[in-house]
Amino acid sequence: MSQRPERGQLVLDHIAHWVPDPAAAAAALADLGFCVTPFSAQSVGDPPIPAGTGNHCVMLEGGYLEFLAPIADTPNAATLRAGIARYTGVHLIAFGTVDPAGDQARLQANGFAPLEPVALRRPIETPDGFREARFTVVRTKPGVMEEGRVQFVEQHTPEHLWQARWLRHKNEATRLKHVEICVADPHAAVLRYAAYTGLAPIRIDDAPGLATARGTLVFRDPSATERRLGVAPPCLPWIAGYALATPPGSASRSVVLPASLGGVLLFEPTDDPANEIPTDGA
Repeated sequence: MSQRPERGQLVLDHIAHWVPDPAAAAAALADLGFCVTPFSAQSVGDPPIPAGTGNHCVMLEGGYLEFLAPIADTPNAATLRAGIARYTGVHLIAFGTVDPAGDQARLQANGFAPLEPVALRRPIETPDGFREARFTVVRTKPGVMEEGRVQFVEQHTPEHLWQARWLRHKNEATRLKHVEICVADPHAAVLRYAAYTGLAPIRIDDAPGLATARGTLVFRDPSATERRLGVAPPCLPWIAGYALATPPGSASRSVVLPASLGGVLLFEPTDDPANEIPTDGA
């Protein structure tokens, strides 16, 4: 499965939990049946300087999960600590792109005042020694998208991230399938995200949503979120959780994640290894 979309497309590249303790997060993920990558500190800029943040990841056949922690006193780390003070859990949604300049231009034209593209990098261990994973990220100032850090990422070195040794999980998760977002006004939120992404709003599971070329976003109000996930929102807005695809015939289940991770995780069997978008009209 290609991790880079075709030109003109977006995919659901990854989500990121912001967590206070990366070691506790890694232990909880292992208990949930995930293969977890080693911890990696991040750098920004050229020449690179420490970002003050680092991560563990869960790599999937389609997309991945990031568990990002502040590890120093930097502006990036301060942003994470402020988010964690609201809640531990998912604060970042990243759309995969091959045209970050085009995404930045769309954001500018639609009034989102994007920041300049950011070059991110981090060392990553491969079977042939350490290599450098490189990304270009386009995002807006904190607070422009009140749900969290909603950004676009171009993966320049996917071969370093999606290593075969990290793609098999005891819980059989294969792909990041969709994200559940809890907001006061789902219809207003989906229209804002449509302008942000250039994607047309649709209905998914009888709720407003967006479909990328691989993966979906669903917007629900607090009562609908509680019916769907069985958990009341700790605050609004809240990126409540996400679904991972599993093989046909596996058990469908919902897991309220431990406090070291935060949020709700759904395991959903699917017959389609590439994309499954349950729509019920525009």
